[in-house]
Amino acid sequence: MDLFTATTDAVGGSAGLSALVALIPLVTFFVMLLAVKARAHTSALAALTAAVLVAWLAFGMPLELALLSGTQGAAFGAFPIVWIIVMALWFYELTVRSGRFEDLRRTFDRIGGGDLRIQAILIAFCFGGLLEALAGFGAPVAITATMIMALGVKPLRAAVTVLLANTAPVAFGALAIPITTAGTLTGEDPAHIGAIVGHQAPFVAVLVPFILLWILDGVRGLRDAWLAALVIGVSFGVAQWWSATHFSYELTDIVACLVSLGAAVLLLKAWRPRGARRFKERLGLPVGEAEAGEPLRPVRVWMALLPYLVVVGVFAVGKLWTLGADVPRALAATDLKVPWPVISERIVTAEGTPIAGATYTFSWLSSPGTMLFAAGLIVAVAYTLFSEGGRYRLGIPTALAQIWVCAHRMRWAALTIVAVLALAYVMNFSGQTVSVGVYLASLGGVFAFLSPVLGWLGTAVTGSDTSANALFSNLQHTAATNAGIDPNLLLAANTSGGVVGKMISPQSLAIAATAVRMEGQESEIFKRVLPWSLGLLLIICALVFLQSTVLAWMIP
Repeated sequence: MDLFTATTDAVGGSAGLSALVALIPLVTFFVMLLAVKARAHTSALAALTAAVLVAWLAFGMPLELALLSGTQGAAFGAFPIVWIIVMALWFYELTVRSGRFEDLRRTFDRIGGGDLRIQAILIAFCFGGLLEALAGFGAPVAITATMIMALGVKPLRAAVTVLLANTAPVAFGALAIPITTAGTLTGEDPAHIGAIVGHQAPFVAVLVPFILLWILDGVRGLRDAWLAALVIGVSFGVAQWWSATHFSYELTDIVACLVSLGAAVLLLKAWRPRGARRFKERLGLPVGEAEAGEPLRPVRVWMALLPYLVVVGVFAVGKLWTLGADVPRALAATDLKVPWPVISERIVTAEGTPIAGATYTFSWLSSPGTMLFAAGLIVAVAYTLFSEGGRYRLGIPTALAQIWVCAHRMRWAALTIVAVLALAYVMNFSGQTVSVGVYLASLGGVFAFLSPVLGWLGTAVTGSDTSANALFSNLQHTAATNAGIDPNLLLAANTSGGVVGKMISPQSLAIAATAVRMEGQESEIFKRVLPWSLGLLLIICALVFLQSTVLAWMIP
């Protein structure tokens, strides 16, 4: 039985040349997407083919192992990723089919002071951040994109808005799993890593609401509603810093989202942004209803908000509840761990032990997708029983039928996600991804500046900050130790860099495109978000470099 061990200098014995060749699959994807203007799933399949060929011909991985690596990635892409996203879309569709979404729109209209720009920020940034804190894995983008588009924001603008909003919360997403992963793999205290991330991510958080205003309404939006952006961004950033440093890094995003939402509500009781009516007119929306003050009874408000109260409650129990019974532990105990055939036996580390990533976990009950399904069933029952004389009656059969409708609607996005995850696994198992990281780490002292790039790259490839930390945490730790830099700083930098890489991930692009019904136009979304991703990455790189030198006092 032939064993395979990935090396980082497989091409000509050179780390630099290996890193250059390893970039071929990624270059293939973006060239196909932008230059050839192929659809995302076609681009992803082309990049996957390139990754298999590079693994086989350049990195010396047996062809059958390269192909089997891709099958494990495809399985992970199908479940839990695609499962989560289908459930997220289905969950939103329940509110539409029940007729409650119009009430939800009017409720956010009240909360946002009648200004669609503020509503969009509250939904994408605050509410989306809360979903990221509890679920992650694409659910926030899928849910908030559909909500914002339903408010009247154009599809492309809605997609770009939610992708930009899904940045600062990502570091602490899904109960800070990315940070916990980094600590577990390196033996460092994840609470300390989280505290450092809490001194980096807030700088992005403060900027994001201003960027969202610019995307939504340009200079006019900034001029009219800058105070709301400032209050939302600063309150989120301060709460993020406080919770990560002094309270709980796992609950950081939950605290930050609730604080920023509360701060916005208090602000809007005493202040109203200008230009709200003119913005609606520019979108071609009616402007008389909200101003007329048509009564919206409290019961309708609560029923409109019910789905999102339920989803927060279900995730809170499934992820946090430990009183009397440890629910998260009980759910995790049902996970089925399956050593991937052949891969788990033939791909080994330099020490000759099987690699950790060769085990596929089928989290059928603990998956966020299953929790969304449970929340959806609760909502469907509630909307069936409390239909106010049949006006909002949904019906269980109608609700369940929408699952197939949502699955069929995102079939091409699902293919893209499956192909991208297959690509990521081939690149990871063959050594392509790590070879790029090792080369960057070899650049010496300047690596403090470049370290966030690894997190950015890893998240862009996999669509997950957790996966980026799994890929590069040990590398960051070793490079920092050799360079005389605090390892926790670079572990935090990997996490913070990843948050601005998620928006350009093919997985995220496919999810956003599907949510706003722009399937096949992922390249248009990518061109809009790429400059923002690179600009924010530069800010994080500069911040980390300064924290490793003149701003070292900032590190807790």
